Amino acid sequence: MTGVVHQTNNQPPEARLQELRRSCILHVDMDAFFVSVELRTRPELKRRRVIVGHPGERSVVLSASYEARALGVKSAMPMVVALRLCPDAVVIEPRHALYQEVSRQIMMIFGSITDLVEPLSVDEAFLDVTGAVRRLGSPAAIGELIRKQVAAELGITASVGIAATKFVAKIASTRCKPDGLLVITPEETVPYLHSLPVGALWGVGAKTAEVLGRMGIRTVADVAATPVSALKRSLGATGEHVHRLSWGLDPRSVTPARLEKSIGAEETFGTDTWDTEILHRELLRLSHRTAARLRSTGMVARTVAIKVRWSDFSSITRSRTVHAPMDSAQLIYAVAVQLLDGLGARPLAVRLVGVRAEQLEEAATAPMQLSLDRRDDNWRTAEQVLDQVTQRFGDSSVLPARLLRPGNTRRD
Repeated sequence: MTGVVHQTNNQPPEARLQELRRSCILHVDMDAFFVSVELRTRPELKRRRVIVGHPGERSVVLSASYEARALGVKSAMPMVVALRLCPDAVVIEPRHALYQEVSRQIMMIFGSITDLVEPLSVDEAFLDVTGAVRRLGSPAAIGELIRKQVAAELGITASVGIAATKFVAKIASTRCKPDGLLVITPEETVPYLHSLPVGALWGVGAKTAEVLGRMGIRTVADVAATPVSALKRSLGATGEHVHRLSWGLDPRSVTPARLEKSIGAEETFGTDTWDTEILHRELLRLSHRTAARLRSTGMVARTVAIKVRWSDFSSITRSRTVHAPMDSAQLIYAVAVQLLDGLGARPLAVRLVGVRAEQLEEAATAPMQLSLDRRDDNWRTAEQVLDQVTQRFGDSSVLPARLLRPGNTRRD
């Protein structure tokens, strides 16, 4: 689905350039990202109903093919509900390290277009391509270039929304999925927005839509026609926010990515457990996932934190700052175990554990402590080799022997 960038060919070059620059924010979003990455090596599943997620009763859907979505399957939906809606779905265990590597490659493609890239998640970002128009052509041409590069280099598809503001660009990419491109020019913005249901506005979820519905407001045009004072009486400060959006007003600029504040992983057990050995094994698994993400992003951490959720759904966290920044799973694991054991006698069975690396720094600039214990360097070398194997063959290709022991099952 492609909109049209209106151009007046008899304009002077500089005037035409300014015209093009009015719609220079792109929202680029991969289509069913985790599923698309998996189908690269399993083409026989194309056009099948596919779900990425752990098959346990208490796990959730991470991603679903559009064939599965047609039956109502959504991300974050409990797996049991998804399989009830789509009993013939093929469920694929996630490979997080692989997705992170593909995400890194996606961001490199974006970075080759412009320095103004604001990632929103592993598979989507805003790009301000104002500075690239003279070099690469119109925003629509740039959007198509990105789509072609992603398809050719990574074997997946992307949808691109283009507009003068981030909010409208995001709406455009959503409306042209899958595998589409839509340009909404400044002149088209308000008429286009006013044709949409009220739920299209950022900040309008099910509860807010219900409140607006009681006011007789069901479309974006209805919001735009309602006095701000009336919206604020019903929605508070959100009333003014949704009214501005209903007129396409969004002054936010594209902000290049800042360093992540923390990196981590957590798992929910299929059955609540008291078993210390099971908890230690899960901490080891999570430490490897966390360390792999640190290394893939070129980061090291000075603080390790754990999260424990009890069977009554209450949670506690504990953290410890170390002398030298780290990116080794074994070092992270050692701290995590100390934190867990330091909790003492557990009052309840454990439902979930998590490991998080905090106080992140760029590895290239962080002072690394030289260790007299050669085992530390041996672990780092072994884990770097593990990264290479995992990127090629998937998360479960090579694991520490302890994680291969019988009875060690994982659930999300």
